[in-house]
Amino acid sequence: MSEPFSVPVTVRGYETDVQGHLNQSVYLNYAEHARWSLLEAAGISQSALIGSGMGPVALETTIRYERELLAGDEVEVTCAFAWGEGKTFRIEQTVRKTDGTVAAEITAVGGLLDLKARKLVAGPQEHFRKLASDPGLFGL
Repeated sequence: MSEPFSVPVTVRGYETDVQGHLNQSVYLNYAEHARWSLLEAAGISQSALIGSGMGPVALETTIRYERELLAGDEVEVTCAFAWGEGKTFRIEQTVRKTDGTVAAEITAVGGLLDLKARKLVAGPQEHFRKLASDPGLFGL
């Protein structure tokens, strides 16, 4: 698995629910933001990825909530890719407060979809490696 990439996020008041803590669906937004930020940092724009005929797809996402987040909390959202054999890969993410407290752990299974054939492509890491100016951010 690669060394985790991370982005800072501040919990905004409108993202909280009636109990005053971060709404469960917003964790997915934070995770997605970190994933796209990693792609951009590695030199892969959304338009370049789509232009290559590929699009990322989420196949499964699991969130383990550890501690609540409140409006104004500052967090880091990490993102690390784990590559295996075949057509899928795993993404491990942590939402951590600045004091080190883990608020949530997010694990996702994804793939790259051939946009014309509408099927997952084999060896997605090779496609990321070819497109990236810094494939090391993907652990490649």
